[in-house]
Amino acid sequence: MLLERGCQVTSVEPNDAMREIGIERTKNQDIQWVRAIGVESTLENQSFHWVTFGSSFNVMDRDLALQEAHRILKNDGYFSCIWNHRDLNDPIQEIAEEIIIDLVPNYTKGVRREDQRPIIESRKDLFDNIIYLEQDFYFHQSIDNYINAWKSVKNPYWDLETKERNELFDKIAYQMKHKLPSNFNIKYTTRCWSAKKVI
Repeated sequence: MLLERGCQVTSVEPNDAMREIGIERTKNQDIQWVRAIGVESTLENQSFHWVTFGSSFNVMDRDLALQEAHRILKNDGYFSCIWNHRDLNDPIQEIAEEIIIDLVPNYTKGVRREDQRPIIESRKDLFDNIIYLEQDFYFHQSIDNYINAWKSVKNPYWDLETKERNELFDKIAYQMKHKLPSNFNIKYTTRCWSAKKVI
């Protein structure tokens, strides 16, 4: 969407498979792909107007991520962290939540569901003028795509690094396939916190 608006984009992506998909989808466009992580981007000091973390700010040390964003931002730059959150009151999501809680009794939704304002405010030396935005949207998807989205979620319950965690996710997927329709519209809410760089 940024490329469609004529922006020059640099995408930092440590996952080789995801980066390859991104490269394939953005062929012949004004984008540079970098193999790095959000807290060590390898990018030049004061080189960007806007630094965003899309569904990733929660999987790294947020204080270090703020420091790195501050370092690579120009003096008039902004930082944003963004997530697409499931609407837990949506009937589809309610069923999915019941399946997961039944199979993972200690399940929590983690940092991504928290208000990010306190962590940004804790670094008033780096960022200020915090803005919060949210927007609902509906997404049509198949059960297979829905399960793949769950599979891609980085969390301590089914990171698929071990046989046990793979088996747990297989149980979750099996239940979802049998309790949810094959295609459906589902509600999400995009939530975004932005702040301006302090000089």
